[in-house]
Amino acid sequence: MAQSAEPREKFWKNFYGPNMGYVEEQYELYKEDPNAVDPSLKAVFDEHGAPKWLDHIDSGQHTGGEFSTDDVRKITAAMKYLDAIRRYGHLEADIYAVGGWDEKTNLLDAETYNINNDDLRAIPASWLWDKAPANLETGYDVVEFLRKKYTGKISFEFDHVNSDEERKWFLDRIDSGNFEFELSDTEKKQLLERLIHIEGFEQFLQKTFVGQKRFSIEGLESMVPVLDQIVKSANADKIENIMMGMAHRGRLSVLAHVLGKPVDKIFSEFHHAPNKELIPSEGSMGINYGWTGDVKYHFGATRVVENDQASTRIKLANNPSHLEFVNPVVAGFTRAAQDVRTEKGYPKQDLDKAISVLIHGDAAFIGEGIVPESMNLSGLEGYRVGGTLHIIANNLVGFTTDRKESRSTRYTSDLAKGYEIPIIRVNADDPIACVRAIQLAYEYSHEFKKDVVLDLVGYRRYGHNEMDEPRATQPQLYKEIDNHPTVTEIFTNVLKEQNIVTEDEVKEMKAKVQKELQDIYSAMKEDTLVGISEVKMPDYLANSIDHYETAVPLEDLKKLNEDLLKRPEGFNTFKRLDRVFKRRKNILAEGHKAEWGEGEALAYASILKDGTPIRLTGQDSERGTFAHRHLVLYDTETGEKYCPMHGLEDANASFAIHNSPLSETAVLGFEYGYSVQSPETLVIWEAQFGDFANVAQVIFDQFISSARAKWGDKSNMVMLLPHGYEGQGPEHSSARLERFLQMAGENNWIIANVTSSAQFFHLLRRQAKMHGREEARPLVVMSPKSLLRNERVASEAKEFTEGKFEPLRDQPNLRVSKKNAKRLLLGSGKVMVDIEEAIANSEENFDWLRALRVEQLYPFPMEQLKKEIAQLPNLEEVVWVQEEPKNMGSWRFVLEYLRELVDDKKIRYVGRPERAATSVGEPNIHKIIQNKVVTEAINPAKGGNSSEGN
Repeated sequence: MAQSAEPREKFWKNFYGPNMGYVEEQYELYKEDPNAVDPSLKAVFDEHGAPKWLDHIDSGQHTGGEFSTDDVRKITAAMKYLDAIRRYGHLEADIYAVGGWDEKTNLLDAETYNINNDDLRAIPASWLWDKAPANLETGYDVVEFLRKKYTGKISFEFDHVNSDEERKWFLDRIDSGNFEFELSDTEKKQLLERLIHIEGFEQFLQKTFVGQKRFSIEGLESMVPVLDQIVKSANADKIENIMMGMAHRGRLSVLAHVLGKPVDKIFSEFHHAPNKELIPSEGSMGINYGWTGDVKYHFGATRVVENDQASTRIKLANNPSHLEFVNPVVAGFTRAAQDVRTEKGYPKQDLDKAISVLIHGDAAFIGEGIVPESMNLSGLEGYRVGGTLHIIANNLVGFTTDRKESRSTRYTSDLAKGYEIPIIRVNADDPIACVRAIQLAYEYSHEFKKDVVLDLVGYRRYGHNEMDEPRATQPQLYKEIDNHPTVTEIFTNVLKEQNIVTEDEVKEMKAKVQKELQDIYSAMKEDTLVGISEVKMPDYLANSIDHYETAVPLEDLKKLNEDLLKRPEGFNTFKRLDRVFKRRKNILAEGHKAEWGEGEALAYASILKDGTPIRLTGQDSERGTFAHRHLVLYDTETGEKYCPMHGLEDANASFAIHNSPLSETAVLGFEYGYSVQSPETLVIWEAQFGDFANVAQVIFDQFISSARAKWGDKSNMVMLLPHGYEGQGPEHSSARLERFLQMAGENNWIIANVTSSAQFFHLLRRQAKMHGREEARPLVVMSPKSLLRNERVASEAKEFTEGKFEPLRDQPNLRVSKKNAKRLLLGSGKVMVDIEEAIANSEENFDWLRALRVEQLYPFPMEQLKKEIAQLPNLEEVVWVQEEPKNMGSWRFVLEYLRELVDDKKIRYVGRPERAATSVGEPNIHKIIQNKVVTEAINPAKGGNSSEGN
């Protein structure tokens, strides 16, 4: 027997939306045959009876008898219709100020669900929606109410989010309209004033700096109130940092109005205007850039917003024209601001310390692969930042390319669906709707610590830039734009109708803005030399970096090594690793040597002891691609993880190590951003193979190598790029050393190719000691593969406890006879180890040979090499040997230095000839070529340039 009505009603309230229709269909089957439905549903119907919304008690429509099949069909159809409005309302939403889609959908037509308005009027509102407002009496009222919610100036897509809790969160707020907060008359007037300032600023730039690029915000002016609302909400929630990234569109307005960049500073950056060369007034600069500078719409800025309870720092990242590549950089900023690194173990992450905001271009959002790469990081332990607010500055056109030519989807935001990111779209012509929409997005992100997308749908009033003519490629769209009022005009008319402002007040506001801007411009001084002064790097970057003491006392190293070998009680280590760790017990004993991985571990441990945090990531960095590191162990019985670096008793800082996703670009950008935001941390990124780093070329080119010169951004990060010719083919040999050397200039970074574990130890320790100092810069290491376990790369204890990194190093195990030396053999990396082995296996007397390893290629050890050459009185030739082809590697880079040093001596190249591919693919052919290179390098016959053969 069914239970009483009240408990029944309470039970059936748990069902809503599409679940209700399903339950109704199953109940009809149950009535015909109870055994025809799933046993679990049969038990529900046995206990609770008919779904309450099918009950006709006090319905006002049915006072007795049973529902007809047609009644049930109509109720089911009505519920499907309501679900369609919630799910597909965005297809008919009023989100386009101009240029809406022509296609119509029947998904929101009642007829599609075999129901009409009369049918809807016959159904009580409460049957279709148990939370229906009291003023809604019928199903038709509910339909009209929900259509306004889901097809208005704001639309929603969240059905692709798998979490019931998150979907219900949206339904509750949208259906009820709770997120649609009201603005007071004063607030509306302030919002209008804000829009007038934005529009006035852009119009002043247009008339004052005629024909200059500025990528104006016009058509998307509501972006600034949207950002204002984020700042207001974050500040109220006591969030310490807002990390922002954006491309060009609207950047100058955002800098001026959100970041508070002085307007005269912005004016001065238009200094090529024909009528005036400008410098800002005294005291208005406040922003430091690099020494080469950049175009005005690439620069970032910072600002602090304070109230009585909290202070919030807003940081807009500097950004190149590679639009979306700033995304992972900003994520790195955010994670660095959230991590607390003062104690050993993994950093403690506080998600409320910082949030990230990314403003995307509509064409770039779906077109650039860095966007999904970056989104994929959002839920990963090593990279998550607790939700990013994505704002698409949607101006409908990608330069000259229409929407239908730039994506295969209806919306540019559809990409986000694959990551279960909810999407809110809003018409940029309605500033109040825009503010409401971003507040809903902010609250969702803050509540669930997840990404969310706000698609701000507007237009651009001019072309891609102000020098571009868009009417040649989008004539119809721009005919519509030309006749379309600005958002300021539209909002002014709304407020005039509401008697909040008058026409005279608006004219006065506009005139005031123009006067303020004109006064600032007029007050600026003329200076014909602005922008013509010599570009020069700072002196501190020219200073030597060889003065750092990096040796560590033996007793300290022994204690660190002992701690690295400790394990939690009961921890079950993989048996094959026992032999590895057993060997490590004695690496510092007399007569023993530490291999590469062991020297690396000692470097990290000693750096942590010094109080410097470390963050190390890469595709397989926990174990190491070549199984040399093993800094994260897995219990073979429980699967629990343990990091030996976390067991160091003397560690005074955190150690974070994470395997990255199969990504180079986003991950490298993230780590770069982390290093800029947290200069006290030694941030290390390791490529699986050095060859794969070329996927991230934009990050190397536009950020790591040049950001300091352009923008003043300082990074101390390390990049480990496995490099060396071992017959593994063109994609597993070369880290493209030549590309890094080609980008080397103004001491922008350090490029090293070291050949001993102690050298690597000192190199890393030197890099860590540079943190926070003006001479800090990135480090690129051509790290080894086969050499990781080569005895010739292993180092004795005294090499760690004495000395420091040597940019120029003697060739080991070669008797030095400077008086007799006729050939100076120079080289870098693995080939020099191969030569060391060949000499050791030869019966020849090599007293005619002086060999040196160039362990630091940039800055090139010019002075050290000059001193060495001066000690060779009988020198006849200098030979550069390398395993890379002649048009690759370091030959063409070092040649200029060698010419300057030995202009009266023969300079000769030994190595592979010029090639299109980095190496051969057949291992046996590789061995023949490699042996030929090594043999020629140590053959007393002078021969010639080894460009022929192989």
